[in-house]
Amino acid sequence: MLSPKNEISRVLSFCQSIKSRNIKVQTHFYPFTFIVLTIHEALSPSGVIARRLPNYEHRQEQFEMSCAVETALREETHLVVEAGTGVGKSFAYLVPAILYAVEEQLRDEHRRAEHHGGSLDGGSLDGGSDGGSGGRLDGAGGEEEIDAVNADLDKIAELEKTRKKGLRRIVVSTHTISLQEQLINKDIPFLNAILPYEFSAVLVKGRSNYVCLRRLENAAKRTMSIFADDEADELVRINLWAKKTSDGSLSDLAPQPKMDVWDDVNCEMGNCFGKQCKFEKQCFYQQARRRIANSQIIIVNHAILFSDLAVRRQGGCILPVYDALVFDEAHTMEQAAADHLGVTVTQGQVDYLLNKLYNEHNGRGALAQATHVPSQEAVAECQSRAADLFESISDWLAQRPNSNGRVHEPGIVNNPLTEGLRKLSARLRDCIDKVPSQDLKQELTAARNKIITLGTTIDLWLHQSDDSLVYWIEKTTSQRGRTRIMLEAAPVHVGPILREHLFNAVTSVIMTSATLSTGRYLASLPQSFKTANKIADKAAKISALNGTANPFLFFKSRIGLTDVPTEQIGSPFDYCKQATLVLVKGMLPPDAPERELSRQLNRMLQRYLTETDGHAFVLFTSYSQLKKAAASILPWLAEQNMPLLTQGDGLPRSQMVAQFREKKRSVLFGTDSFWQGVDVPGDALQNVIITKLPFLVPGQPLIEAKLEAIEESGGNPFNDFQLPSAILKFKQGFGRLIRTKTDHGIIVVLDPRIHTKNYGRRFLDSLPECRMRIDTV
Repeated sequence: MLSPKNEISRVLSFCQSIKSRNIKVQTHFYPFTFIVLTIHEALSPSGVIARRLPNYEHRQEQFEMSCAVETALREETHLVVEAGTGVGKSFAYLVPAILYAVEEQLRDEHRRAEHHGGSLDGGSLDGGSDGGSGGRLDGAGGEEEIDAVNADLDKIAELEKTRKKGLRRIVVSTHTISLQEQLINKDIPFLNAILPYEFSAVLVKGRSNYVCLRRLENAAKRTMSIFADDEADELVRINLWAKKTSDGSLSDLAPQPKMDVWDDVNCEMGNCFGKQCKFEKQCFYQQARRRIANSQIIIVNHAILFSDLAVRRQGGCILPVYDALVFDEAHTMEQAAADHLGVTVTQGQVDYLLNKLYNEHNGRGALAQATHVPSQEAVAECQSRAADLFESISDWLAQRPNSNGRVHEPGIVNNPLTEGLRKLSARLRDCIDKVPSQDLKQELTAARNKIITLGTTIDLWLHQSDDSLVYWIEKTTSQRGRTRIMLEAAPVHVGPILREHLFNAVTSVIMTSATLSTGRYLASLPQSFKTANKIADKAAKISALNGTANPFLFFKSRIGLTDVPTEQIGSPFDYCKQATLVLVKGMLPPDAPERELSRQLNRMLQRYLTETDGHAFVLFTSYSQLKKAAASILPWLAEQNMPLLTQGDGLPRSQMVAQFREKKRSVLFGTDSFWQGVDVPGDALQNVIITKLPFLVPGQPLIEAKLEAIEESGGNPFNDFQLPSAILKFKQGFGRLIRTKTDHGIIVVLDPRIHTKNYGRRFLDSLPECRMRIDTV
């Protein structure tokens, strides 16, 4: 078995002693005698990781997943792998990804060593053609044996010093910031320390996260023309920070600056001099780009991944070419793709862009320096046209009080704005030609490009130029009572886009999550289902229960993959000992009178919050239900001295979770984002209450369009989409409770449909086996 990196020094010392004693090393190279760790050598109970990680616990599930990932990478196939909570997915895909990334480099260096006679410090080291036999050291003092594996390890260490960079790149995409931070700050540094190879990894941030030193300098010169007094103070703070930061990104600047100020000093798209910039060598963004270009493991979030995919469809790119992709938290894949492959224009976005160019009320903006009156007048005209456009759209929506905001036909209103933006673009071009300052030229050029893109996007939306998208309007009201209009469009089917631009372009895409299947494989069912010649009957029953013999069918169909290997790996946790699923009979159906539903829910919440003395997440499917329930139970919680944290009160999710951990006996009311991606191990969380089965609202425009498409193709919208979507989210909610082997508690389901509807069994069948308790109202 290969030794970890700290054993390299022992081998080097041994080789040095051989050299000092004048012992000639006579060996021969054979093809592929370089050694790359196997998954077993890395993850076994006596492997490299176990020898360096105190209290290492070998997990068979992790090993199985890692082997599946390794196979997919080497055979250049895609893979869908569901791995239950506690498997240790990050190590399971990082280890084979790293070994895959370094293998080609080692092979290339080995070939070069062969070409030069295989010499190393006057001799060569031979591990034998099978990598396992010992070489021999012949000299005047007799014969000595050398460990072949350690010898090759020594050679690997030498070759790593001169290896080529970036021969293989693997992108790891995650949904949550917390997982990104875990990968880049904890898991990858640990693996880099204990694996016997050097490899590079980088976290990719969007360019707007970095300060632009040139724009910062220019902003400081024209502070009065673009900033108010309090904003000028922010600029001074950013300036001082920029002189000492090594990172140059927002995450290194605390507290976070006002976005109005940051937008004037960040690395804006299209506002870069590149190699002509005097700050090019010090540029934080360019340094980050160089690190990305030379990195083998590239960590991104789903937003950057799909933004890159969208740009690639137009012939550009954000990320370098990569050989493989690991898509973690893959249950979000369809939604993330729809969010970033569509179109969004907001009224606030238009106002903000125009005001950044010129604000006639305070005389600030980029055009204040240019003093180009035609451009300033064109900005004012666009502001007026924008107000008219969004007022017309608001009136159109008001005339349809029962509408969900979906727009079925093009040209619902006249579009005066795009023509105004075209005129503004022409005025800006004239202005740019007359401006002597190269820096101001660049600022105005970047603004003009945004103006052109904005006009094109609004025109596309109003004319519904892309018939693969569904179009809708959202109307919101700010805390100050201001009404805002959002124009939205998203693809009904992301599958064809992903298939063409991702799965057909990248040789291996690994998709993993704890919740990708809507049931159990027949192979994973208890042995009692497979005995006494009843296999066929039981298989038929289970197949009918699951709706399909392949529980990954729903996920695969939504992302555009039909023929892809799948693996379903259970959790190492003992749910039968750690978790109790509580089903409550006698609950009112969802269509019961609202007042009665509210009273009953209040009683049940009091009952189960008392059982665990707080320490609970209460998961809702809508904000309105959450707010009503919170208002109803608040007096009782106050009597019990149980702190209540409510989503929607303005506190960020991360701070809510932090307070939940810190405040004993806390109760947290959450909606959509608390069903997934929240990790609270330990005694702080002992109770998860699911108030309703999480069916998607069928009236939402994008969901409505998807259901229509399924029906038009001859499918069943409920069975083919609504039910499996709800099952996956239900599994996510269930998974909030048990995060470690010592966690324990109850999961309470207050929706009667889990008993009364035939499909209720589908939800239960999707969960790991655990104790079940039936209570009554």
